[in-house]
This record gives sequence, C-alpha cells and structure tokens, in this order.
Amino acid sequence: MTSCAIKSTDSSDNENTQLYEAIAQNILHKGYSIHPAALPLKLTNQLLAHVQSLSEAKYQSAGIGREQAYNLNSFVRSDEVCWINGATDAEKDWLNWAAGLQSYLNRRLFLGLFSFESHFAHYTPGSFYKKHKDAFKGETNRILSIVIYLNPGWQLSEGGELIIYSEDDGQESLRVTPGLGTIVVFLSEDFPHEVLPASRDRHSIAGWFRVNGSSAERVDPPL
Repeated sequence: MTSCAIKSTDSSDNENTQLYEAIAQNILHKGYSIHPAALPLKLTNQLLAHVQSLSEAKYQSAGIGREQAYNLNSFVRSDEVCWINGATDAEKDWLNWAAGLQSYLNRRLFLGLFSFESHFAHYTPGSFYKKHKDAFKGETNRILSIVIYLNPGWQLSEGGELIIYSEDDGQESLRVTPGLGTIVVFLSEDFPHEVLPASRDRHSIAGWFRVNGSSAERVDPPL
C-alpha cells in the first residue's frame, strides 16, 4: 500500500471548479455528494484505458484494517486492489485532480485534509463488500471517502450498486449505479455502505482524504 502526501494544485479549469464547489456544498449540507458521469472526460478515458491495461498480477486480495491490524476476510469482502502511487501519467493526473479537490475543500470547509491514498478496485462477477464504515469516530484519521467508477455501458440489470445507509436508523438511503465517470464522496465516519455483487467485472477507484495523525513516536501516513 502506498500513501502519498500530495502537494495541492489550484486548477484554473472552470469545469473542475464548478464540480469541486458542488461537492463542497453537498458535503456541507448533506455529508455526501453524488455526480453521475461527472469526472472530466479526458481523465475518465485515461483511467479507463489504464485499468484495462493492468495485468492481473498487479492486483492483490483486499483486506480489512491497516498495518498490524490488517487481515484478509473473504466473508466481508472479495474484491482485489492495486494501490495508486503515481507511476503512470494516468495515475499522476488522477492524483493531481484529487489534490485539486483536497485543496478546494480545505479552503471552503476548513477540513484540514493532509494527505490522500487510493487504489483501483476490481470486483469479479459475484464479488462483494458487505456493509461497513471506512472510519470509526475517534479511531482513525480518514475524513472523506471518494469513489470513481470506470464501467462503460453499465446496465441496472448487472447489479454491483453501492448502497449507502443512514447512520441514524441503518436503513438504505441511496443506491448508486457504478456507471463510467460517476463520482461519490462522503464523510468516512458517518455513512455505512455496501457493494452488491455484479454479473460482470466491476472497476472503480476508492480513495480517502486524511488528516495528519503523526506524533513523536509514529509517522502518519505510514510509509
């Protein structure tokens, strides 16, 4: 796993600015933001081509937890992941776009986001990720989660939806179809969510914006 402290970049691109502002407003008022087919087209195509070029050997079985607490649990999740470290132009452009969002949200919402980590996720037919949270209050420094879908021509009948649950009553609040270029952002501590099995291969990027949890005894994010 690679975790990167990313230098912020201020984008002059109006498309990005409008999208970043829409995400900021939704996070402020609802705690989540969903934008179908909203990732810039050039970046979407770059990432799609990159994912299609990745060999199976680049992926590893996804686990639960971090560092010493990391373990594989095929009952909870059965996807596989490839961590993003900026080794290709597509990965660099994705990290730059995410850095622009990070910088914008820090200015608008004062979130104190310090770093970003992300990976490609591949769900083979029938794979799933059961209901879970990305962070638990007071126990982690993941603040904001983001998902980008890379599945052209996705049909409702193919399944694979992301279900977001209400923290208050545990009931289903939203169901998101994993169509190409769709963006989902939500507060990591506040929204339990689940990935349903699909009838075809399902590709996405999952990422987390984090605050700095470094101390005299520990560097965070871990290297």
